[in-house]
Amino acid sequence: MENEELETTEIKKKDFTYRGKNLEELKELDVREFAKYLKSRKRRNVLRQFHVIEDFVSKARIKISKGKPIRTHQRDLTVVPEMVGMRVDIHNGKNFVAVNITGEMLGHTFGEFALTRSRVKHSKAGIGATKGSKFKSKK
Repeated sequence: MENEELETTEIKKKDFTYRGKNLEELKELDVREFAKYLKSRKRRNVLRQFHVIEDFVSKARIKISKGKPIRTHQRDLTVVPEMVGMRVDIHNGKNFVAVNITGEMLGHTFGEFALTRSRVKHSKAGIGATKGSKFKSKK
């Protein structure tokens, strides 16, 4: 009987909110109005480069309408609600990393999602790297 009750009860996913506002309310806000909900350092950053963010969003919408990928080197751009749902390719210094922007990323910068340093993978030493493998053939 307990198993039947567990199956019938639905697990309700909690709606995403950011500082008490849901995503629809946030998307209606201007970049400057959204900055009021950020912490001081990010707010200062957004207010200083709001025109750069607005230019990026407008160019991204044009590229989406044409079906082209959105690629950028701007790792210091702060994620605003208008970007939620976009797929952005962010340059990490070597190649572009595909990132799907979600609501949880609001207020963070692009660079936080495209890591520049990869994980070090150690394997066995190569031929000639140790004294024991010094005289082996290199075939």
